[in-house]
Amino acid sequence: MSQYGHFFDACRDAGSRFATIPVCNLFDESQARGGSGFDDGCNLEGIHLSNGRYLANLGSILIAGLAILISLFLLWRSDRKKAAVGRREMQIFLIGYIVIEICEIFTVGGFPLNGGVRRAFSAVHIAAVVATLWILMMNGAVGYQLIDDGTPLSLSLIFGSAAALFIGTGYIALDTSFSWTGYWDSTLTAPNQAYALYTLYFLVPLVFLFVYFVLETVLVLKVLGEVRPMLFLAAAVLLFAVGQIFQFVISVHICNGTDRKINGGLFETLFTLLSVIMIWVFWSSITEDDWPMPPPGGSTYT
Repeated sequence: MSQYGHFFDACRDAGSRFATIPVCNLFDESQARGGSGFDDGCNLEGIHLSNGRYLANLGSILIAGLAILISLFLLWRSDRKKAAVGRREMQIFLIGYIVIEICEIFTVGGFPLNGGVRRAFSAVHIAAVVATLWILMMNGAVGYQLIDDGTPLSLSLIFGSAAALFIGTGYIALDTSFSWTGYWDSTLTAPNQAYALYTLYFLVPLVFLFVYFVLETVLVLKVLGEVRPMLFLAAAVLLFAVGQIFQFVISVHICNGTDRKINGGLFETLFTLLSVIMIWVFWSSITEDDWPMPPPGGSTYT
């Protein structure tokens, strides 16, 4: 049987009670329609509350809250860079990241929620990831000035296309999990195997990230003729990759080693935050803070 679209291994290691990979939460309903669960994985318990409820991953919740605060600060700093190319576009990216972190509090963080509410947050989480990485890719194209940045045309193209991706992805995720129309049931070709969700959650974001990296590499090395900003971009890629390793490779070992208190989701949240910070630093390093001021009584050229 083809392994494309198969979530079992990743979701098993993410845990079944509070899955720290948001797409795994969507299989709660699909399992009720004939799938199989992930009971042989490491289930986070975290902090015991009452009536059999748990606050699964307090560390992820705290880091997600910190990420929101840092993103708000970066939004403010971006606004002060009056002459920066792609200033408004970068702010849209940061807003998208804030939406992801809000969702992460209730998905990866494992608040004691009703199963249906958790699946809804997970669907929004997935949609926000796809839309935000699309915005990031579009930020990579902004530097080429094919369309003047910050103009209504530029912002409407980026925001409008991202909104379309958000709505479309969110609908597919919700309809797959809740089976409102039954249309996406056909993509559940086997227990815990869904082609549409797999493509949207795993493959599409990677394509967006790859295109962004290529666009920015060409811009910095060929157009700007600089090398130093590439260190920041490379650091962002490395930090993101480390976070994914913690999520998909090391997570189950951390969970077992800490007696189900934490898993790799905490570190994925942390390293993704650091990666976003480095993306902002990279963008800031190739832009100006203020418009060049002409010398008194001299030419307007610098």
